[in-house]
Amino acid sequence: MATDAKEGGQELVFHPMDQFIVKPLFGDGPVGLFTVTNVTFWMVLTVLAIVGLLVLGTSGRATIPNRTQSVAELAYGFIRKMVEDVAGKDALPYFPYIMTLFMFIVFSNFLGLIPGAFTTTSHIAVTAVLAMLVFVAVTVIGFVKHGAGFLGLFWVGAAPLPLRPILAVIEVISYFVRPVSHSIRLAGNMMAGHAVIKVFAAFAPLVLISTGIGLVVTPLSILAITAIYALEMLVAFIQAYVFTILTCVYLKDALHPAH
Repeated sequence: MATDAKEGGQELVFHPMDQFIVKPLFGDGPVGLFTVTNVTFWMVLTVLAIVGLLVLGTSGRATIPNRTQSVAELAYGFIRKMVEDVAGKDALPYFPYIMTLFMFIVFSNFLGLIPGAFTTTSHIAVTAVLAMLVFVAVTVIGFVKHGAGFLGLFWVGAAPLPLRPILAVIEVISYFVRPVSHSIRLAGNMMAGHAVIKVFAAFAPLVLISTGIGLVVTPLSILAITAIYALEMLVAFIQAYVFTILTCVYLKDALHPAH
């Protein structure tokens, strides 16, 4: 998508979706299977940031924690309580995986707010892999724990008998739609917010093209960018939280499939 604005022989062109293009990190060639891209670079930075917080930041394990250790312990306690409250104590063995999911998503979201950064969670290719891993994991756990009894998840025993087959079909469809909604929700929210910021940012230098209009539009654009950026910081955390808590809900269904 491109938007043009012409004034006084000058032209303002901006492409809000260009920030989501996957490019080789070195050179301008095509992107292949083993090409190191901007996505790869920011994923590596995400992993390094998580390691820095959870491993290096807690290596000292002081009785009176420093700021880094406090943040790491806060994240640990927050996710552990979420898993226990939503999925139950028998879900705690899967806590490390859920903690890893949350930390990866929240760090990817916040690193993507750095000007010039690439938001990896804005790509459906990334979020779809995360969602499919959750879907496959909880399905395998359900069948390993309960065998054929896991199919009870789709049989609404409390409903009238004539309605149960219809509800079973609806339950099966909704179950297989989970990874789609799980992935699109995260990618869509991250992409939309960044695109809106880019649109308003394109109007900020309008004062350089047209002094009359720019004196009004430029300050409003900067104000809008500031407000949306603050909102995106909140969205970055909320989307990681939503993805994680839905994972806990799906895990609960796998551990306790009976309606």
